This record gives sequence, structure tokens and C-alpha cells, in this order.
Amino acid sequence: MEEVLKLLKDCGYYFIATIDGDKPRVRPFGTAEIFEGKLYIQTGKKKNVSKQIEANSNVEICAFKDGKWIRISGSLVRDERIEAKKYMLDQNPDLRSMYNENDDNTEVLYFEKGTAVISSFTEEPKIINF
Repeated sequence: MEEVLKLLKDCGYYFIATIDGDKPRVRPFGTAEIFEGKLYIQTGKKKNVSKQIEANSNVEICAFKDGKWIRISGSLVRDERIEAKKYMLDQNPDLRSMYNENDDNTEVLYFEKGTAVISSFTEEPKIINF
């Protein structure tokens, strides 16, 4: 999982795909961390992406840099614990201007049964299940 996180961090941002009714929705994200052995992302509960994940927790992430890309698919689970929210915000302090672990908006989610596929134009794909 460290390799997955490193590639996401190296890319700087990634795109997350959700489902809105019967339509796909894709938007850029930047937060990803490993907390208690799980890959977490962060968003706000007031955002459409949060509502879409609540309705259908299956998502896919994609990022690309220097001829290498990663696709991560799986189901996201909301973690309401203050400790998880605080960890994510401590690792991403620029988000503190918008979020606080004690507010009613901050949302952190982790992948349950995630699969990452790391690909390039020159190497065989590498599959990492977590």
C-alpha cells in the first residue's frame, strides 16, 4: 500500500469517479493517506461527491505521471472517528482553512477491499490488493 500512496503523492492530484444516478462523475482530489493500515481520502459532507459515495460507495481513482498511471477501485467506508479526521487534516494542513475534525462537514473515508493496478507503456501491470 505504501507504493500506492507514493504514486498518488508523486502525481500531486488524482481523479475520482463516482456515480450520480446513472451518470459517471469525475473530479480532481488531492488528499490520500494511510491511517491504521488503510488508504483514506477526505472530502466535505456538503459536497455532491459525498452524497454520491453515500448512495453508491463503489469508486475508482486514476492518476498519471511520467508515463505511469494507477487505477484504484473499491468501496469507500465513512470513518466518523475524530482521530481519523484529525490525522487526515494534520497530514494536509492547508485543508484546515476549510475543515476541522470537530465540524459537522469533514468526512474521511477508507477503501474496503481496494485494488490498485499500476501500469505503464513499457511494463506489465502490477496489481496490489488491499
